[in-house]
Amino acid sequence: MSVIIDIVFIVGAYLIGSIATAILVGRAMGLGDPRQSGSGNPGATNILRIGGKKAAALTLCGDLIKGVIPVVVARWLGAEGWILAVVALATFLGHLYPVYFGFRGGKGVATAMGILLALMPLLGLSVLGVWIVVFAVMRVSSLAALLAATSAIPLVFALSASSSLRALIIVLVILILWRHRSNIQRLLDGRETPFKKS
Repeated sequence: MSVIIDIVFIVGAYLIGSIATAILVGRAMGLGDPRQSGSGNPGATNILRIGGKKAAALTLCGDLIKGVIPVVVARWLGAEGWILAVVALATFLGHLYPVYFGFRGGKGVATAMGILLALMPLLGLSVLGVWIVVFAVMRVSSLAALLAATSAIPLVFALSASSSLRALIIVLVILILWRHRSNIQRLLDGRETPFKKS
């Protein structure tokens, strides 16, 4: 029975992760499909560019919350250790490859942040702090995301997290780097567009 429950946790987490907030916000606010506009990424940064701060805030909150919910619920219902890590990973993969939207999802930064905050708040807040500092100085969202994500690896070891959480963080960071490969190339070429200070 416990195996069946674990499978339910994992599948449920993937389905929640598959709720593409940016696409839903785009439809609700008449912005169209963000995958067809701007950078083509269904995330808060692209929504900000095509729809403004309100749409971006809704997208960011939605993506973050859907990272929190499956982890909190699974833990409350008794999941722990490696099963909890797999639940978190399933949530993240749902965001990257949403079953409801042709498996074309976002890059996962906000959802990963929600996962970290739910699993280990100090780690999540530390990574968030890195993002805020880098973005405040450089005004480049992708650079802030990449540095924040990679900072999670030394931080999770420094905070003496469990082996399952360490493994999860490494996998999440690898996936985030992979999803940002075009941004990395633009950063190397000096073509990544910074946000103007408002």
